[in-house]
Amino acid sequence: MSEIPRGSCESHDGNLRHLRYVIDLPHPPVRVWAAVATPEGLPQWLCAADPLEPRLGGAVTLRWLNGDTVVSGTVTAWDPEYVAEYTVEPTHGRIRFHLEPSGGGDGSTVLRFTNEFRATRDEKLDVMAGWHDHFERLVRALDGDPTDWRTWTAERWQHLRDLYERDEAPWPKWEP
Repeated sequence: MSEIPRGSCESHDGNLRHLRYVIDLPHPPVRVWAAVATPEGLPQWLCAADPLEPRLGGAVTLRWLNGDTVVSGTVTAWDPEYVAEYTVEPTHGRIRFHLEPSGGGDGSTVLRFTNEFRATRDEKLDVMAGWHDHFERLVRALDGDPTDWRTWTAERWQHLRDLYERDEAPWPKWEP
């Protein structure tokens, strides 16, 4: 069972994709910010970031630790504790983390994630499964269990990709 709700993806201009996730996290925004916007937090669930210049226009290079993918680009939005956006080419496009305190007043955070990128249908499914898998890892990292990338396998990613492919239509209920 996944704690992460299924992402949605809209297509524009043929192969331009807008991927979205909205995730409720039972952690304060400052803690989630450290996970999504610092070189110390990102490797625990997503990738290494070196450099990551924490300012608008700053340089960023992301290196995935479960393969050989390395992308470089620019910090295209930066509002400390609220918005971190990286535009990296050629494959990952614009990656945006928008944090807001939960309306419940319980110290939790709503993460609104968007990824704008160009991709074929199959590449889109790969990306959707990849982000879903990474957000499951984010939850575990925030709970004190960071990913050990030396033990990573594609099994979970493949299962998620199969689910996304099977149910490409809108999904009111999806239980991975």
